[in-house]
Amino acid sequence: MKLKNIGEGIEGAAFIVFALVTPFLRPRRTRWGATDAEVKKKLPGDELMPHPKWGYTHVVTIKASAAEVWPWIVQMGQGRAGFYSYEFLENLVGCNIHNADRIIPEFQHLQVGESIKLHPKAPVPVAIVEPNHALVLHFEADFSSNWMWVLEKVDDKTTRLISRWSGDYGPGLKNRLSYGPCFMEPIEFNMSRKMLLGIKQRAESLARSNAKN
Repeated sequence: MKLKNIGEGIEGAAFIVFALVTPFLRPRRTRWGATDAEVKKKLPGDELMPHPKWGYTHVVTIKASAAEVWPWIVQMGQGRAGFYSYEFLENLVGCNIHNADRIIPEFQHLQVGESIKLHPKAPVPVAIVEPNHALVLHFEADFSSNWMWVLEKVDDKTTRLISRWSGDYGPGLKNRLSYGPCFMEPIEFNMSRKMLLGIKQRAESLARSNAKN
């Protein structure tokens, strides 16, 4: 195991602990990087869960075109390119994640109806695929969720990557504690933030390489 991954995992765990003890900062965390307009904006997949109990909208600016960002998004998943987040923490809970630092050709053609795994035993169906624009996962059970990534063009060399997650859960204290924001939000925020920054770093590196060629 790489020492870098262990170091990042320790950092990520510290961030999660901080988030757990600062619930009053939740309103800021649930809209990290997002403008008012982006928080309110209707995105592909919102119609699948029109009244979620809670969720977040996280956004990052990437100095790369949507076509240069998309390959990193479409290949995500357990057993695929990973999620570019805290690999060490993910693997502590048995996810068997290995983050890729390259575009993997065999994972570039995702179809609606296929699944992306978050864990070897946790496949989530793909609901929407719009190449170079949107990928949406949708899961329905006792706990339901939407997870979407949307690329919005700023100019030919700049893209806003929006990650929105929304969730719903059944009645009862157990469901509220297991799937509500109390424990999930601190984890979701830090893993999502790291993922977006991981995509940003990879896509911008690719864009710089393409510009030189």
